[in-house]
Amino acid sequence: MSEVLLELDSVHVNFPARKNWLGRVTEQVHALNGMDLRIHRGETLGVVGESGCGKSTLAQLLMGMLKPSTGACQRANAAGSMQMVFQDPLSSLDPRLPVWRIITEPVWIQQRRSERERRQLAETLAQQVGIRAEYLDRLPHAFSGGQRQRIAIARALSSDPDIIVLDEPTSELDISVQAQILNLLVALQQQRNLTYVLISHNVSVVRHMSDRVAVMYAGRIVEEASMSEILRHPRHPYTQVLLGSRPKEGLKKGDALHCIPGAPPDLARLPPGCAFAERCPHRRPVCEQSLP
Repeated sequence: MSEVLLELDSVHVNFPARKNWLGRVTEQVHALNGMDLRIHRGETLGVVGESGCGKSTLAQLLMGMLKPSTGACQRANAAGSMQMVFQDPLSSLDPRLPVWRIITEPVWIQQRRSERERRQLAETLAQQVGIRAEYLDRLPHAFSGGQRQRIAIARALSSDPDIIVLDEPTSELDISVQAQILNLLVALQQQRNLTYVLISHNVSVVRHMSDRVAVMYAGRIVEEASMSEILRHPRHPYTQVLLGSRPKEGLKKGDALHCIPGAPPDLARLPPGCAFAERCPHRRPVCEQSLP
């Protein structure tokens, strides 16, 4: 097994939901609930789950934007950098800066290179992601959505990060462009031995890229295995219904999609047992009191 770059050990992240008249917290949202996770060099770890399961909170934790309420987030290389490719490529790019400055923003902040070196770096990275060098002096609004995401990917690469967090990197793009961006990410990973954490609600996107998958529900990882193992033998009932809800080949216009019944639990009032029990087709009385 390759080097572990980052490890989460029983991490909880709580947010205050209600306070009394003294300002004391009386109710908390339990966004992450005992997360145990390892990220290995050179792999793509897919994190999949419904909206509200804690994926975005996990992304912010990995990026250092949040600290654990309890538990530990340990990095193998304390000085190692992390970068993120966001869901919306337009809002994540500074509209006032030319593209070459956007791409080299991370190294400018770190004061690691001269302006001439940054320009050369921008030209090299632009070529790798499929942006022509003569476009580097343009502003972000002059590009299409797919081109903006290529710019965002180049920016993430500029500081040679240990880990790149991909937060729904194709959800704002057209279907044909999605495939191009995913194939670009795969090619860059092979060329540069990159490590990705791919966060998505789209099982098909995770399937296309991931070596290993963590399935999240109500702030917990309910199942973790290799991508092939998850597809062949999903063990947790939530994983089974999640895989069953993805569109199938041969789906025709007007065909109904399979949906998971019910709604995720309130993260401020989590049940003592399995959080999926109320929606689970295999629930038993014991599920209401203990985790499977």
